[in-house]
Amino acid sequence: MHIITRKRLIEFVRIHPDAHAPLNAWFTIVRKTDYTSFTGLRLTFPSADQVGRFTVFNIGGNKFRLIAAIHYNRKKIYIRHVLTHAGYDRGAWRT
Repeated sequence: MHIITRKRLIEFVRIHPDAHAPLNAWFTIVRKTDYTSFTGLRLTFPSADQVGRFTVFNIGGNKFRLIAAIHYNRKKIYIRHVLTHAGYDRGAWRT
C-alpha cells in the first residue's frame, strides 16, 4: 500500500516519542501489504474499526489512534490523524 503521508507520523513522534516503535511497526506492515478489503485488513489488524468513512487503528496497546481513509482499489492509505487515546475520545477529528 502507498501511505500518504508519513509526515503525520513523524510529527506525532516528535511530540510523543513513545509512539515511535509502534507507529514504525504499523508503517512497515502496511507498506508491504496490499489489502483488497477491510476484511483482509482485519486479518492483520483485528482491532481496526470502521468509523464512518475512516478506518481507526489502535496503536501501541491502545495508547494511540491512527485514523486513515483507505482506498483499496487504488492501494492508497491517507493518514488523516494520529492521536493519543484521550485526543481521540474528545472526537474533534470527526469534523
